[in-house]
Amino acid sequence: MIPLSPEPIIRQDGTTKNGCERNAAKRLLKKLRDDHPNLPIIITEDALSPNAPHITDLKEQNMRCILGVKEGDHKFLFSQVTKEKLAGTTTTFEIEDDGVIHRFHFINEVPLNESNQDLLVNFMEYWEITDKKTQYFSWVSDIEITTETAYEIMKGGRGRWKIENETFNTLKNQGYKFEHNFALLMMLAFLIDQVQEIGCQLFQAVLGKKGRRIRLWKTMKSYFHTLVFDSWKMLLETILYGFKINGFTILYDSS
Repeated sequence: MIPLSPEPIIRQDGTTKNGCERNAAKRLLKKLRDDHPNLPIIITEDALSPNAPHITDLKEQNMRCILGVKEGDHKFLFSQVTKEKLAGTTTTFEIEDDGVIHRFHFINEVPLNESNQDLLVNFMEYWEITDKKTQYFSWVSDIEITTETAYEIMKGGRGRWKIENETFNTLKNQGYKFEHNFALLMMLAFLIDQVQEIGCQLFQAVLGKKGRRIRLWKTMKSYFHTLVFDSWKMLLETILYGFKINGFTILYDSS
């Protein structure tokens, strides 16, 4: 995942109050569209985002969306879906793949909330069912939901967790000290690092061999504790091709 430069939540000129996430998001969306006027963009966000002003901002910038919703926060929406389900106007279907049941329930063009009944959204619920557990998710989108598009929309919605885990969780919990004041510089460094990883065929080959990044990081840490490398390339080649040590010397304590 390539992180975008964040938009700070700051007090704007001529105001007396601090900014908020919604205003910062509005500025970010405009800057993103100004920089990429022709780029197709789908925004995926958590359940705090599906509100009329924010969805209107997305429409103004010609951006599509897949936004998480929760029944506790969107009671009117869920009650409307329940009414439509009882009336038989919703669609439910399942796909089974490698022992996993993907169950979908959706309806298009339902009002977002009681105060904005003219703002229509497409609603989808999804269950991932295995022998061990069942996971549940729900989203609204401006992309038409059909039995052909539901699976891809679901993957897009769940992709938010991939962004959360591979970017924000890494920065917050893997030693980067993301809460400190140098967050903007850190995001820039992380962006450069991610672009280098994507563009480096050697790194991609090593990642392919290990399968998961966490396995690769553990291997790197173990090698750093026992071996000396002249370059980053040497480290990656060691992981990719393996290595052999011809003998070693025990450094006895002579004190």
